[in-house]
Amino acid sequence: MAAILEPYIYEGGVHKHSLITELLEDLGGYLIQKVPAATEVTLVMLIPRGDVHLIEELGTKLLGKLTRAPLTGTEIAVVSPTLASHHLPHSACDVAEYLRRGGANTNMLGLARGMGRRVSLSDNYERKLINEHDLAVFSFGTFSDCIKNKKPKLLEGVIVPKIVTGGPRDLKTEDIANADMYVGGIGRVAHRLRKSGELDSLDGMNEKVIEVVEKMREDLAKDPLAVLPARVMKEIHEQIPEIFNVLSPAPVTLQLDGLRVKLPYEQFHEKVEKLEFDEGVRLSDMAAITLSKMKNYILVKIKRESEVGFTA
Repeated sequence: MAAILEPYIYEGGVHKHSLITELLEDLGGYLIQKVPAATEVTLVMLIPRGDVHLIEELGTKLLGKLTRAPLTGTEIAVVSPTLASHHLPHSACDVAEYLRRGGANTNMLGLARGMGRRVSLSDNYERKLINEHDLAVFSFGTFSDCIKNKKPKLLEGVIVPKIVTGGPRDLKTEDIANADMYVGGIGRVAHRLRKSGELDSLDGMNEKVIEVVEKMREDLAKDPLAVLPARVMKEIHEQIPEIFNVLSPAPVTLQLDGLRVKLPYEQFHEKVEKLEFDEGVRLSDMAAITLSKMKNYILVKIKRESEVGFTA
């Protein structure tokens, strides 16, 4: 039976941080992302649940800090109604920044151009792009009437969980059609959200997002994936060396049920499909590999054990 992996972030000095990654590999964990910055380094990891204390003890010896990051391994869309200055950037950027602190990879999406809510999502391309993510957080502004009566149209056709943020604190989730959750206190402002009440609202939003993600993980546990996305990422690193030439952040971005590989689809989709595993199976036997709506990246969606009849 595969070990249960827990998401953590290690922050410490560059000096001897390789001891952490070597121990993680010996324990059967996965390094998701490594971000060096001058003399410091941040490691995003999945650690076997029973061995977390070993990493924590070593990290303490190296004067580093290990923090649980429950959103690790998720890709979240932060959606603004338009790219106009009255919708971006402040609150939406703060939302994305707070989600990243929880370990998530975030993508900022501004719907349509110019005409805003009247034409946004009229092109099915935007809807499909949002649906490639694990979930979407919509930033809907300040006015109750707008949030309740006009903006819900933007949620139509989006099949991933939808969390709506807005300024009014007295609104409820059931007031907003098609929303799965509403978080108040995050409205349209002309400054960064730094006041105590504003930061409390962002903390509350993270808690709600974590709640949704944990429920999604519970659903996945009932019918597990044929292979862990983190293991596919490891095989990509070992079998497709061109991935190390990618300059985009997170060249292989994990999702709860798949990955986004930031290599050109036309050139590399066959290599991804032919990834070999020790069990004698290929990735194409366990996953659907398609052209992503984001640039020309490769989108991998892993099938469930019940669908393929085995796990790798």
